Amino acid sequence: MLLAEVAQATQRLADAGVPSPRNDAEELAAFVHGVKRGELHLVKDADFDARYWEVTARREAREPLQHITGRAYFRYLELQVGPGVFVPRPETESVVGWAIDAVRAMDVVEPLIVDLCTGSGAIALALAQEVPRSRVHAVELSEDALRWTRKNVEGSRVDLRQGDALEAFPELDGQVDLVVSNPPYIPLTEWEYVAPEARDHDPELALFSGEDGLHLIRGIERTAHRLLRPGGVVVVEHADTQGGQVPWIFTEERGWADAADHPDLNNRPRFATARKAMP
Repeated sequence: MLLAEVAQATQRLADAGVPSPRNDAEELAAFVHGVKRGELHLVKDADFDARYWEVTARREAREPLQHITGRAYFRYLELQVGPGVFVPRPETESVVGWAIDAVRAMDVVEPLIVDLCTGSGAIALALAQEVPRSRVHAVELSEDALRWTRKNVEGSRVDLRQGDALEAFPELDGQVDLVVSNPPYIPLTEWEYVAPEARDHDPELALFSGEDGLHLIRGIERTAHRLLRPGGVVVVEHADTQGGQVPWIFTEERGWADAADHPDLNNRPRFATARKAMP
């Protein structure tokens, strides 16, 4: 059994400041030995693979777990990720959960959904999977990210395009039921406070957005208003420190109703929603 090795790796990762040392030590052991995490007890001492210490050292240096294993889990999906693409975070799962509930409540037979700044494709793919008759369109600007996105959406119903989120899908103007986005939202002034896994490994394009972090969200507000039908809904993720600010971007004067903020699973403000006002 790998218990002693996993315990030792856990301690090393904890000493390095890794936020979830036990989880990561077990995930790395499962990855190296080609088993599921719940099957580690089946690996015999004689079958221990010394590469485990190589990958532990990489994680110790704060290389993202998902870059080492090449996979990220998001809701019911297993995604391929690596350098050049933003690694999806658990916080975003609550954004998707709210979006799914909102679409189902619309009672539209084939809801039309647009994911702006799709990154790995996590949000778009989750919606396509969990809202079976939805028509999902996604856009991503970065060619480096798209290398991964294309792998993930292959064989799915997601229509993936390369381009600027603020100019995307003009042919869908006024028709979309739901616009969803996890855009970059970290203020440039916060660079030094970002976790090393994100700061040193996630693409800057996916992290930072102007002095206050809200530059792209302001643009998404206009794009969402252009794309949505009256009564359609927008869902935008933001930093937990921006909870009081983002709903104020979606004002009645700009054609919105019911702007509100919502907490994530840790009860921190995580995403804002608004409904396009009826004419």
